[in-house]
Amino acid sequence: MENLRKSTEKVMPVYEPSYTYNEGIEHGILCKFEPGTRTLPKGFQLAPRFLPLPVDIVFEKDVAVTLRDGVKIYVDVFRPANSENVPAIVVWSPYGKSGGSAPKTTNLFSMLGLNNGMLSGLAKFEGPDPAYWCAKGYAVCNPDPRGIANSEGDSHLIGKQEAKDCCDLIEWLAVQKWCNSKVAMSGTSYLAFSQWFTAAEQPPHLAAINPWEGLSDAYRDLSKRGGMPDLHFTTRLQVNHVGKGKREDVYAEALRYPLANNDLWEDKIAAFDKITVPAYVVASYSNTLHTAGTFRAWRRMASQEKWLRIHNTQEWPDYYEEVNKEDLLRFFDHYLKGINNGWEKTPHVRYSLHDFEGGDRINLPADQFPPKEVTYQKFYLDGRSRSLIPEAPTNEVPVAYDTETEEGLASFGIRFDKETILVGYPKAHLWVEVKSSDDMDLFFLVQKLDKYGSHLQQFVIPNQGAMMQDLSERGASVLRYKGSNGRLRVSARHLDKELSTDEVPAHTFDRVEKLQPGEIVEIEIDLFPLGMIFYPGEQLRFIISSRNDLGAIMPGTPGYVPENKGQHIIYTGGSHPSYLQLPVMSKMPA
Repeated sequence: MENLRKSTEKVMPVYEPSYTYNEGIEHGILCKFEPGTRTLPKGFQLAPRFLPLPVDIVFEKDVAVTLRDGVKIYVDVFRPANSENVPAIVVWSPYGKSGGSAPKTTNLFSMLGLNNGMLSGLAKFEGPDPAYWCAKGYAVCNPDPRGIANSEGDSHLIGKQEAKDCCDLIEWLAVQKWCNSKVAMSGTSYLAFSQWFTAAEQPPHLAAINPWEGLSDAYRDLSKRGGMPDLHFTTRLQVNHVGKGKREDVYAEALRYPLANNDLWEDKIAAFDKITVPAYVVASYSNTLHTAGTFRAWRRMASQEKWLRIHNTQEWPDYYEEVNKEDLLRFFDHYLKGINNGWEKTPHVRYSLHDFEGGDRINLPADQFPPKEVTYQKFYLDGRSRSLIPEAPTNEVPVAYDTETEEGLASFGIRFDKETILVGYPKAHLWVEVKSSDDMDLFFLVQKLDKYGSHLQQFVIPNQGAMMQDLSERGASVLRYKGSNGRLRVSARHLDKELSTDEVPAHTFDRVEKLQPGEIVEIEIDLFPLGMIFYPGEQLRFIISSRNDLGAIMPGTPGYVPENKGQHIIYTGGSHPSYLQLPVMSKMPA
């Protein structure tokens, strides 16, 4: 065993020259460096495809903001064209402050079936639209962070440096003459990721956050999920680091420092216990990039005033849907304008249930997640019948598959004789062995099958056409929900005793424990939280596979190819009673 929990190795971040930045249309219509202030009149359209502005908006472009170490970054500020003091919303990401009108954004939205006309083109990619928020009495600040575009310095990929820089921007905004001293953050994906870290720094004028699906641990959620070096999306993410200086190369860091036992990776885990600001968190069960990180942050953040809404689509259509913008407006009005609008009476949890057949249930209220009506039940793997049963089989029956054949998997199922609702955190507890190798990359999927045994799936975007069918058949897993998934490299199985619970196991990823010939090891795997309805006669299938059957998370990104060799053996019954633990709702709340 290689035990490196307390590494003495000197860890140094890796930097490479940034990708070249130019002022071409690929960075958006307004990417040219033009400091100054102008008023965009009501009815203004950035381009014919975009939404006309509903109100006059003051546009302060390329405003220099000096950070605590003297580095200057440049921001765009959009605010209502009146003398009223208003709160500000910060939109922090490396994607370019004019990126909302870039072809890569508009083409992506068109491909997904989203109407670009729902936005003004002034919104940063994945961020709040100034057209809406200025009309509601808010300013929106789109920064180019350190090292991005014309901003000075070297760029970083999440961590305390970015968090401190964002804190400096928040405090700068709070004292502007047009600001009421209240600042919030909002946005999806990276724009949510950055909020966990900034809030943990506790800037005095940060009044509320709105993380709308985002990672919270760059090691476990981005680069080394399950202990596997799945780095393709990390590489894709870094392409956005365009500027004049250097960029942090997290891909190279993951190869150089494969374990999580050092300061570099610790810096990229949000300090959840220091997040105390009011928070409106939005999550889904289906986002193979963001689900685990969003729920982890929700569980562990220290905020006493926190709300969770779990939707049933994909983050972008959900973020820009009118009813959801109005819901967020109520939250921000309450905390940034002091309006007594009854927000505090909003259920602290609103969750959804997928039925995959057009009957999803959404906005179900609860005091907690999972709801208090949920109990955790063990379903034991029976290798003889390939079923999931309530009692551990008496006889031990191993199930084996060859990782180098097309089959390379084993599954177990159960048919429900009455309506059954699962909502919460599933986990797998297994006994496994490998032959002709010393390690195993294991992939897990909880599927819903109809009463005829067909796998039910669900698109979470508007486009369900033939091209989207092709793209998401073996990849683009954030766009097509196929069930609750998990993964684990067995040599990374060591559990974190401080963070693990009976419902959600957590791994330290600080050591490598290779398997010895003939060794049977016990593992626990956290699967993505789920909300599923099973009607009478429908089935649940639990798959253990040697392949990454879901493929890549996004179109155009390669999927992770595991390093499996030899034969995998899953033990069931007897002295090795493997099981799947499921969150079963005893009854729907009244």
